Amino acid sequence: MSDSNTTDFTNPSTFILLGIPGLEAAHVWISIPFCTMYVIAVLGNFIILFIVKREPSLHGPMNYFLCMLAVTDLVLSTSTLPKMLAIFWFNSREIDFSACLTQLYFIHCFSAMESGIFVAMAFDRYVAICHPLSHSITLTNPVVAKIGLAVVLRGIMLILPYPLLARQWPYCKSNIIPDIHCTHIAVVKLACADTHITNYYSLFVLFCVRGLDMFFIAVSYTQILRAIFSLPTQDARLKTFGTCSSHLCSILAFYIPALFSSLTYRFGHNVALHFHVLIGNVSLLVPPMLNPIIYGVRTKQIQDRLLWFLSHKDI
Repeated sequence: MSDSNTTDFTNPSTFILLGIPGLEAAHVWISIPFCTMYVIAVLGNFIILFIVKREPSLHGPMNYFLCMLAVTDLVLSTSTLPKMLAIFWFNSREIDFSACLTQLYFIHCFSAMESGIFVAMAFDRYVAICHPLSHSITLTNPVVAKIGLAVVLRGIMLILPYPLLARQWPYCKSNIIPDIHCTHIAVVKLACADTHITNYYSLFVLFCVRGLDMFFIAVSYTQILRAIFSLPTQDARLKTFGTCSSHLCSILAFYIPALFSSLTYRFGHNVALHFHVLIGNVSLLVPPMLNPIIYGVRTKQIQDRLLWFLSHKDI
């Protein structure tokens, strides 16, 4: 017989999201910058998609990948922000068990896709700078479509075991998640089952996604920098490096907060819980907000078309 003092949460109907533990009184104030970041992310990424679609001169591999990045950012930020604001504004902390697993899946799946898109962009820059004469031959539209499909399928397949395994576990400890949204590590901590398999699989996914992606990006940029430094003049070097600056800024905006959040969760045992939660959410909201700004500022063609649409005059 089961222990009468143990509550059985096997496939619980709901989880409870606490928000930011210790900062409940400031939830409304904290919602203001988060909501602002979301609005900027939505407007910025829709503008990028609109401009690239309307401007034929922007129909190239790098901008196709940029559109994929914009869609990924829209889904990623929308997976977290609405429920976050419901907690902050209406104290709506309950989330359906299936909705929690769906949110978990979307967060990790589209984060993996975004990482893969940055690898594809790095490959595009490598071919464009190191093998410029074969760029149009190598990265044709069918090849770009296949790369995009591979990135999407990798994210879907690698993350799919997360919710499938989580649905099978019994939850006999609690159904309270001390966070703003459902993440894999938060759900694993609530399970009353042997989670060694999913822990090992999580490390495997971390290696396959973040580890390998950062390695391929580093290899690409090592070759790119070698090609840039071999150019005869400083002006040529600066001009060529400028074509990579947007991509490098986006990579830093994505990987640094995510890496810091991951290290804080795993090794920052003495760090306050509210700091863990804030860093985790910043790592999900800052890249979708910054990416359209970075590419809007650093890409002259996008700047020109945006100014044209705003002024209705020829540039």
